[in-house]
Amino acid sequence: MAHPEIRLTARAAGLVACRHCAHVWPAGSHSCGFCGGHLSSRVPQSLQKVWAWWTAGIIAYIPANLFPMMKTSMLGSDTASTILGGVVELLHHHAYFVAIVVFFASVCIPIAKFMAIAWIATAIRRPRGSVSAHQLHRVHDVVEFIGRWSMIDVFVVAILSALVQFSVVVSIHPGLAAISFAASVGFTMLSAQSLDPRLIYDASEPLHE
Repeated sequence: MAHPEIRLTARAAGLVACRHCAHVWPAGSHSCGFCGGHLSSRVPQSLQKVWAWWTAGIIAYIPANLFPMMKTSMLGSDTASTILGGVVELLHHHAYFVAIVVFFASVCIPIAKFMAIAWIATAIRRPRGSVSAHQLHRVHDVVEFIGRWSMIDVFVVAILSALVQFSVVVSIHPGLAAISFAASVGFTMLSAQSLDPRLIYDASEPLHE
């Protein structure tokens, strides 16, 4: 029977690494002797910060779906479209590719990020050895990677606002939901970045006597 691989962490070895210059010092040291940075084995209140930013992102995402994302003026008639309403309107104008991009970036990605961050933060609280560190790290990397693409919807609205301006014929302006959506994206990015990845290894390591 193969024995599981035993990983020796810095904390188990009685060491602590500086997060600024990566120099290693004995556990119990309060400041880095090389750069003077504060030393801590784990980021204090990391999960609390994750949940705080996550909650703020959820709160900001609600008005992002209730208020209009785009305001269209065509031949003197004004219409306001929410995110889903804008997708339907783009489909009506046969802009299928843009509609798919907006729907994917505005609905699928934000909901997936909320679920992924909540799953990671919840899994860390589970009993040790019940989660896979590799799987949690992979999900965390994916969340941080797609975070840079989460503003696609806002960019689409900005581009449409800049291009579709034909005086009294037709014009498009960003709505209040664009601000809420941008705030929600920023909060979820801060939530993902507030997580100390070393907590994942703490949760995946089995308890040893």
